[in-house]
Amino acid sequence: MTEAVYPIGTPGQPWGEAEKAQWLANQDIKRSYKDQVLDKIMTLRSDLELFQYGALPYDETRYPLFCIRTKQWDPKLPNVMVTGGVHGYETSGVQGAIRFAQTELSRYEEHFNFIVLPCISPWGYETINRWNPLAIDPNRSFYADSPAPEAALAMAFLQSLDITLLAHFDLHETTDSDNSEFRPALAARDGIENHNWNIPDGFYGVADTTNPQPEFQKAIIDSVEKVTHIAPADPDGKLIGVELQQRGVINYDKRKLFLCGGFAGGEYVTTTEVYPDSPRADDENCTLAQVAAITGGLDYLLTK
Repeated sequence: MTEAVYPIGTPGQPWGEAEKAQWLANQDIKRSYKDQVLDKIMTLRSDLELFQYGALPYDETRYPLFCIRTKQWDPKLPNVMVTGGVHGYETSGVQGAIRFAQTELSRYEEHFNFIVLPCISPWGYETINRWNPLAIDPNRSFYADSPAPEAALAMAFLQSLDITLLAHFDLHETTDSDNSEFRPALAARDGIENHNWNIPDGFYGVADTTNPQPEFQKAIIDSVEKVTHIAPADPDGKLIGVELQQRGVINYDKRKLFLCGGFAGGEYVTTTEVYPDSPRADDENCTLAQVAAITGGLDYLLTK
């Protein structure tokens, strides 16, 4: 489906600095990172270690970046990372990461060390945006000398820990605004024609093409299904234009695409995709689905 012309830029011509500045001028604060994220994180200080690994240069005071870590770190245990809010507008990724730390992490501490980066893109969270202020998608920017501070700071932090990951859960959403705003904006920015995709109604996962771990992905789907519905394939057997590999799961080459789910090199990796705009879901349901994805994956790893 080809959509109407985006209101910024000239069709067929990539944006320059003027168009990016025009786009940025149209963004505004819609919710509070401090109230909805930082204040919740701070309540965990008695049980978990909080570590500030950086701050976004757009406003370092407003956008400190925090990691939630296992307090009693055991170098003999395998390491698990949870990331949320790489795309700041994907609310349940952020809230799901926090809820996991609040309610479930302690059940698994004797088996795993945890690193939770609950909100990698706080400016995007506050403005409900996929991009950062530079009109860059952090989730296509996990590579050396990244132009996205969100990605660069997360990569530098993990590198500083000098650890090997067993698993990485990267929490995301697919929303109706992908078609109404974000894909049209991307096409306009890059000077290409926009073709929207079918938004799946329900949860699905994205495995890594180079290491899909289908049984791990199945365990996640089975766990999430106890909380919310799993997205069916479209009439072409696809989700968001990608061939279905197993029920509720598609594969992406995460390293090749410079995705957050690919930079850390975990043996078991999944990207969750929740659909908050479904008539069968609400905010709480979506948050619980994210938590269920993590616990389902962890329970599977405990059997290995």
